[in-house]
Amino acid sequence: MALLKLLYPGMRIKRWFILFAGGVVAAGFGLALLLNYRFIGLVEGWLFWVIYRATGNYYGWLPTLVGALVSCAGLGMMFYAVRRIIRSVIDAVAPEGANRLVDIMYQKRRLDKGPAVVVIGGGTGLSTLLRGLKRRTSNLTAIVTVADDGGSSGRLRQELGIVPPGDLRSCLVALADTEPLMEKLFQYRFGGDGDLTGHSFGNLFIAAMTQVVGGDVELALQESSKVLAVRGQVLPASARPVKISARMTDGTVIDGESNIPSARKCIQRVTMEPADVPAVQAALTAIRDADIVVLGPGSLYTSVIPNLLVKDIVAALRNTRAPRVYVCNVMTQPGETDQYTASDHVRALLGHGGPGIIDEVLVNVEEIASCLLDNYAKEGACPVEADIDELERLGVVAVPARMISETNWVRHDPERLAKLIFAVLERRRKNGDKPEARQSAGAD
Repeated sequence: MALLKLLYPGMRIKRWFILFAGGVVAAGFGLALLLNYRFIGLVEGWLFWVIYRATGNYYGWLPTLVGALVSCAGLGMMFYAVRRIIRSVIDAVAPEGANRLVDIMYQKRRLDKGPAVVVIGGGTGLSTLLRGLKRRTSNLTAIVTVADDGGSSGRLRQELGIVPPGDLRSCLVALADTEPLMEKLFQYRFGGDGDLTGHSFGNLFIAAMTQVVGGDVELALQESSKVLAVRGQVLPASARPVKISARMTDGTVIDGESNIPSARKCIQRVTMEPADVPAVQAALTAIRDADIVVLGPGSLYTSVIPNLLVKDIVAALRNTRAPRVYVCNVMTQPGETDQYTASDHVRALLGHGGPGIIDEVLVNVEEIASCLLDNYAKEGACPVEADIDELERLGVVAVPARMISETNWVRHDPERLAKLIFAVLERRRKNGDKPEARQSAGAD
């Protein structure tokens, strides 16, 4: 029976069943005191008299049996009544049935007890990771870059003066526990030739919510999370929009996040304006209280590093006691990380954030099918080389692993990636968070 699942370990409703039964017993005992023992004695005497008149014999044990039967009948009535009450509630709030509701309750209780995971980044890579992590814990915080200046986000940022909502929207949808139609709605992009052309409905929703709550983007995200039934929280790295610029190795400077990859030059360093923008306090608190902090995956210079240009974020990363893990990209990105190895990615992160911000690096060692590589070769992308020895020379623990999902494009597999991150956390806990030699996560 579906309702018996309510007695599974971790379901709080068990204690309320026990409390209800205890209340009935207490009420019965109190009622007996209220009616006086003599009344109970009269009932018992009448019962003896009826038994003697009916059988001609005196059975001293028969009243005890009758009492037991009456008690069992009372308990049966209690259980049936509670069952009908629960069934009525389920029919009202979950027409799809008791199994679905009880499974949701059980899952929520289990996920609420999961470790606190903070993920820092932006773009598609971040939302991919969140889809895997939300199946293992609800204590999730996504800290998202606010440097985007292209497309719908860039237009809303320029017209309304708000932080770009695009990456924030993608993270909200990735963490949402809602109907598929609602997800499609938030991801829907308007066509046509009007003013709405190219805008995402989710971007417009977040922009409108920000205006409704008086310009507080953090509060707007909280309210938007309620609509989507988000597991965890999504926070901007800063409540103020910022602009990033890239200095290239040839000395040229490219302004704007959307312009940097298209320059197709080798990036030397990324800077941000204003340089002293404050971080969202909730983001700093999340990093401080985290069980594990994850950087990436995502575009190295335009999604991950912009978060490290917020000084408060970097300081929080250095001071947290949680292990800090970087998820290295599987493929290079033309215009950003051409011919980069895994150690080149880490050097760029340390060069912008300084030492003490990365403990371990998850790097893919799974061979990629040649037919898929042909698609990337046309764009000038290639697999990121897992130069393990060089990574260890940088003072980080390298974790070689199989973590890709091959469809038409090579992407991180959300479930594999989440499993690897939780394996790192478990290993660190067992070892008391002590530095250790390289370990391979191997094939799953």
